[in-house]
Amino acid sequence: MGKELAANHPIARQTFDEADEALGYKLSQLCFDGPEDQLRLTEITQPAILTASIAAWRVVNEKGLKPAFVAGHSLGEYSAHVAAGTLSFADAVRTVRNRGQYMQEAVPVGVGAMAAILGMEFDKVAAVCADAAQGEVCEPANINSAEQVVISGHAAAVERAAKLADERGAKRAKLLPVSAPFHCSLMKPAQDRLAAHLASITFSNPAIKVVCNVDAAILDDATRSRDALVRQVTGSVKWEQSIRLLIGQGVETFVEVGPGKVLSGLMRQIDRTKTCLNVADEASLQKTLEHFAVKA
Repeated sequence: MGKELAANHPIARQTFDEADEALGYKLSQLCFDGPEDQLRLTEITQPAILTASIAAWRVVNEKGLKPAFVAGHSLGEYSAHVAAGTLSFADAVRTVRNRGQYMQEAVPVGVGAMAAILGMEFDKVAAVCADAAQGEVCEPANINSAEQVVISGHAAAVERAAKLADERGAKRAKLLPVSAPFHCSLMKPAQDRLAAHLASITFSNPAIKVVCNVDAAILDDATRSRDALVRQVTGSVKWEQSIRLLIGQGVETFVEVGPGKVLSGLMRQIDRTKTCLNVADEASLQKTLEHFAVKA
């Protein structure tokens, strides 16, 4: 992750160096060379994705691309806030390391689970969760698009919900290989610990408008930004609503910054008429820059 950009752009390399210093270990080495099993530990995954995303963002920013809005999916909301100047990169990278640790420790391994429900309307997914709960936790966690809702909660309840969704006409319901049940009320212990940590960090008013997950609303002040990051731990990621809000604001072009193309895939499910680009390596960077050069 981020190896090619770091090799070609000093500002990307500097970003990885900053992360190494803030965390006190060589995150850059893990990002560039693995091993993958260590990268999959959520307390390493979260700072790794944040760092690779900010490295890519800084390269794009250095090339003169200035967004009207920023948004990020779950962990990505921290990248959005760093880009907007709401919080420093060093504070963010330490925070997401702790966030990963708090989430992992909130629920013992095997107690929780998550599943993706494909091809079923949100209201029907919510009903499936309610019917499958049977006194346990089972809640919509990520409202990604009209075609994809991820649910989270106790393992047995999530399994019941997946089976029920299949029976009620979902295209597919599949359990996800995750280490904890994110974005549901089981994460309350993690939320409380994160709230205490975030209270100790300096937040500024965002210089770029940020769309937050938990409310699918535009934030432009420090207090609301901190509060949204706290509530996000147990709250649903309202991604489809966030994207529709941006489209309603007149946004025509979206750039996914950082590793992977998951959000570009979701954009195709939400609105195929919008342009969606990405920046993860040198080839995707050049393609994105060419697009804006032609437009200019």
